Amino acid sequence: MQFDVTVPTVRDRVVMAAAKIVLEPIFEADFLPVSFGFRPKRSANQALEAIRVTANRGAEWVLDADVSDCFGSIDQDALVAQLARRVADRQMLKLIRAWLRAGVLEDGVVANTGSGTPQGSPISPLLANVALHAFDTAWEQQRAKPGVLIRYCDDFVVLCPSRARAEEARRRVAAMLTPLGLQLRPAKTSVVCLTRGRGGVDFLGFHHRKLESWRWRGRWYLQRWPSQRAMQSVRAKIRSLTDRRFVGLPVEVIVARLNRVLRGWAAYFRNGNSARKFAAIDGYVHERLAIWTSSKHGRQGRNWQSRYTAAWLARLGVYRLSGKVRYATAHASR
Repeated sequence: MQFDVTVPTVRDRVVMAAAKIVLEPIFEADFLPVSFGFRPKRSANQALEAIRVTANRGAEWVLDADVSDCFGSIDQDALVAQLARRVADRQMLKLIRAWLRAGVLEDGVVANTGSGTPQGSPISPLLANVALHAFDTAWEQQRAKPGVLIRYCDDFVVLCPSRARAEEARRRVAAMLTPLGLQLRPAKTSVVCLTRGRGGVDFLGFHHRKLESWRWRGRWYLQRWPSQRAMQSVRAKIRSLTDRRFVGLPVEVIVARLNRVLRGWAAYFRNGNSARKFAAIDGYVHERLAIWTSSKHGRQGRNWQSRYTAAWLARLGVYRLSGKVRYATAHASR
């Protein structure tokens, strides 16, 4: 049996959170605009918009990169070297080294890993951004960049104008990650062509694909909607919340639990072209609640659409996703 003791205690988490408050402004002064993840006043939606605008301006080829176990593989010496460039306080550096070298307990023996950041800690995303800032800098300092880098912590894409440049980006990215102890996962790293909707990319929960404009035929613009994985995830949660084992609970309790999930999911995915996916989830919620109610009252058959109508669903107060989408403009210049 193996236990990961790098998961910090409550006391350690408090100290880590305090250290993050002190260190974050120092490194924020250096972080580059290509980085969007776990930063003040930066968000996933901004990264998604950057992808849309860049693709609509002619970047038809995408390097969809996947870093193998980023948080667990970052070279600790390289990370500390990056920290020491901006932090002169030896006690702070010593404290961070202690966190990094907490090790792993396996069969009663503590082994130092020599790589990775404290898992599940408040400071871990900041440390990852500090390490990957070296990658951002190396990319931006190239005289002739193959494409535009857009990074959200350890998830990133490079948008390029041609396949040759995308393949060159793959080679350069692999070389720039090596000094950090990181490497691309070949099986999940690919070059995708967006031209006329030939291919699509999943990034930050959305599927990105070009569709032809209904207003200007012959013009193709990048749109995004919840990925298949995101749809499967929310469906699994809905199915679990409406399982037959909960038939003893009042319907108001089930609806309240569903609404919490639906509101959170919609709040993230409403920024895009998600209307059809939202309608599909509304239909699935309707079906699951009807089946659950039939089981609760011992009713047979699956003719739930005539028995449990849309008016019935509305009376229950179920949160509806339809109508909650915030459409982004298709124009690249906006």
